[in-house]
Amino acid sequence: MMMTQLIKTPPWMIKFIWVIQFFIFWLGLCDSMSIYDALRSHGLPMGLFPKGVTNYTLDVGSGMFELHLDQACNAKFESELHYDRNVSGRLSFGQIGNLSGIATQELFLWFPVKGIRVDVPSSGLIYFDVGVVYKQFSLSLFETPPDCLASAHPPANLNDGRFISDFVTAKGLDRELWLRSEKTNNEVEVI
Repeated sequence: MMMTQLIKTPPWMIKFIWVIQFFIFWLGLCDSMSIYDALRSHGLPMGLFPKGVTNYTLDVGSGMFELHLDQACNAKFESELHYDRNVSGRLSFGQIGNLSGIATQELFLWFPVKGIRVDVPSSGLIYFDVGVVYKQFSLSLFETPPDCLASAHPPANLNDGRFISDFVTAKGLDRELWLRSEKTNNEVEVI
C-alpha cells in the first residue's frame, strides 16, 4: 500500500513568494513608467516637471531620481520656475526632497527650490521649500506638465547661494540699498 504525502507550504513562504512576485512586477513597470506616472504614483501632480523630459532614472529602493531636459527652460505658474537641463532629488510619497536644478523667481530674485511637498491632498495646496520659507501654490496649477520656454539667460548657479548677492552687486543695487534701524520703534526701513 502506497501513501501519498502532501507537503504543506508554510504561510510565511506563500507571503514571501507573493512579495517577490510583486517586486518583480513593480520593477518591470518602472522601466516603462514615465516620470509623470512616477510622480502620480507617489501622490504628486504630473505638472511639477515640464514637457520635454528626454529621459530619467529612478532608484525604486531609495527614491533617488535624475531627469534630463533638452535644454534649460522656464515655465510660468503664479511665478516663474526655472529648470536646469538636469534635475535630481529624492521622491517619496507626497514629497520630493534633496531637490536640485529648479529655482523660483520672486520679484527680481531667484531662489533655489530645495524640496516640494503636497499638503493633505484635500486641502489642494502644494509647498515649495526655498530655504527660509515655503512658497504655497494651488495644486491645480500643476495638473498637467507645462510648456517650457528655452531660457536665454538662466539664473546664476542655483546650487550656489551667492547668486542673489551677485545679482545685487552686478546691478549696483548694493550702493543704493541700505538698512536703517530707528531706535524709537525698532523698525527697519529699506531706502
